[in-house]
Amino acid sequence: MELDNIECVPSSELTDEDEIHHHHHQFPSITKPHININNNSGVSSVIHPGTTSVHELLECPVCTNSMYPPIHQCHNGHTLCSTCKTRVHNRCPTCRQELGDIRCLALEKVAESLELPCKYMSLGCPEIFPYYSKLKHEAVCNLRPYNCPYAGSECSALGDIPFLVAHLRDDHKVDMHSGCTFNHRYVKSNPREVENATWMLTVFHCFGQYFCLHFEAFQLGMAPVYMAFLRFMGDETEARNYSYSLEVGGNGRKLIWEGTPRSIRDSHKKVRDSHDGLIIQRNMALFFSGGDRKELKLRVTGRIWKEQQNPEGGACIPNLCS
Repeated sequence: MELDNIECVPSSELTDEDEIHHHHHQFPSITKPHININNNSGVSSVIHPGTTSVHELLECPVCTNSMYPPIHQCHNGHTLCSTCKTRVHNRCPTCRQELGDIRCLALEKVAESLELPCKYMSLGCPEIFPYYSKLKHEAVCNLRPYNCPYAGSECSALGDIPFLVAHLRDDHKVDMHSGCTFNHRYVKSNPREVENATWMLTVFHCFGQYFCLHFEAFQLGMAPVYMAFLRFMGDETEARNYSYSLEVGGNGRKLIWEGTPRSIRDSHKKVRDSHDGLIIQRNMALFFSGGDRKELKLRVTGRIWKEQQNPEGGACIPNLCS
């Protein structure tokens, strides 16, 4: 779904009578990291030299990933992982003999004796794990690459935050803004044509961090709704240091949402489906729009602040950016 018109101005300059223009703000220069992701796992595993030959023994000849139990073998001793066993239709990819259900118990015991570094060691992770614990750690490693937060397409880009910011700006042409307050007006000429679609993503830079503001329309059950929410470009523990508010209204009424931004570790769909944001029913949105209720004109304002610990009382106090 495309918006007929999307406009944004700094909230300090806006009044109801003002003509709204779209301003772009210059971001600090961003250096793209040298992360080159060409394989299925995202980042190549790094093995200590002494374990390289053993690692080769544990490499599946079909997918080239490390094999985990059950490890299968044919009558001639050729091995492959359980995932690829179904892909080769129970035929050994090396000698073409039938595989059957023979387990390579010796290789599984060898695997139990290994300790390997995290595959994100090249990104700074110093951890070393037993062979079978390595996968569990890598699934939650704080230094693993982030997925692209753009929700308008199935983007497969992976990388660190500076890379993704540049990727959003250059490849997805996302609007970039500096500052901790925002004021958007969303205009749609025929709001009754509501489909599951993302309308807008805007990236904000404040407190030295990046935040993604999503605004979209989708079906909630049988009812079309509009939703706005914020995601933090970083891990969940960092996201908890910030709070944000969203406000929408008209005709003397308004709705206000306050919350903590979700990390982009949580997918866009997960955040949306959890309803963790400002949700506006279509009838309410048209009421806020005024007029003959045939055109959507929503103004969403908001701000981001950082929670600081009060050293005396232990309570959190907001730190608002100027």
